[in-house]
Amino acid sequence: MARFFKQIKEYIRTNITHLSPTLNTRIRYWRAFRKPIDLKNPRTLDEKIQWLKLNTYYKNPLVTQCADKYAVRDYVKDCGCGEILNPLYFAWDSVDQINWDELPNSFVIKWNFGCGYNLICRDKSQLDIEQAKAKLCEWRKGHKTYYLTYSEMQYKDIKPKLICEKLIETADGSLPQDYKLYCFNGRAEYILVCSGRDDAGQGAKYYFFDSQWQLQRLNRAGKAAPQDFTLPKPQGIEQLFHYADALSKPFPFVRADFYLEEGRVIFGELTFTPCGGLDNNRLPETQLLFGDKVKL
Repeated sequence: MARFFKQIKEYIRTNITHLSPTLNTRIRYWRAFRKPIDLKNPRTLDEKIQWLKLNTYYKNPLVTQCADKYAVRDYVKDCGCGEILNPLYFAWDSVDQINWDELPNSFVIKWNFGCGYNLICRDKSQLDIEQAKAKLCEWRKGHKTYYLTYSEMQYKDIKPKLICEKLIETADGSLPQDYKLYCFNGRAEYILVCSGRDDAGQGAKYYFFDSQWQLQRLNRAGKAAPQDFTLPKPQGIEQLFHYADALSKPFPFVRADFYLEEGRVIFGELTFTPCGGLDNNRLPETQLLFGDKVKL
């Protein structure tokens, strides 16, 4: 019986989107929030993200380009922001094309679709190349199904490509800090910062700040923080908001992700459906506050 229900769950995960992205969206939203989604009169941020996903962003060539971690580089250049692109070493269509001898000692290889398909190498002499190739090939299989789970149609028509970029260095060798800017109708208003994350992603807490680096109690971690809580303000925050404004102009909503390396802004990616548009960690009042800022 358990196997039967597992098969049903897998069928829903990989087939309902083929039948109807809207139906799948309604099911997913109900499972996340235990209430029906209002697509006729969306009010919360996640309702509006789902509406955009199914309407304005659906089969939108610019959105597809910007969801593509390789093709988005041309968009960043077209916006006059090419200086913030992380150096690109190589790009390949398949794992078999990689010449491992040509790669520098440290690098990152990632697929241009989806999330989490990143191979981080700090020392090539310690890299198990056969294991790395197997992992990249396994991730490649996800291209056919990644978009199906949450009907994130912006990933469907991306042509798979491997890209090799410079590894962003940190003083202590940890993962670089990423800064996620929430942009509404071409204006970045809030920055989400991660604190306490280790290499495995454990212990992470996220806090919202505004452009003046004032804590905004917009999620559970922020609301529970002590009265005088803050995090060290990194060098380059003003530039993050400048670049986020420039890159988000065509979109009613997008999250612009960056890194900072000794004050230098490095572009990460543009995210149109954070958490699949189902972020139940966001406070109900924040859902409405953010949703009101998105003009459909």
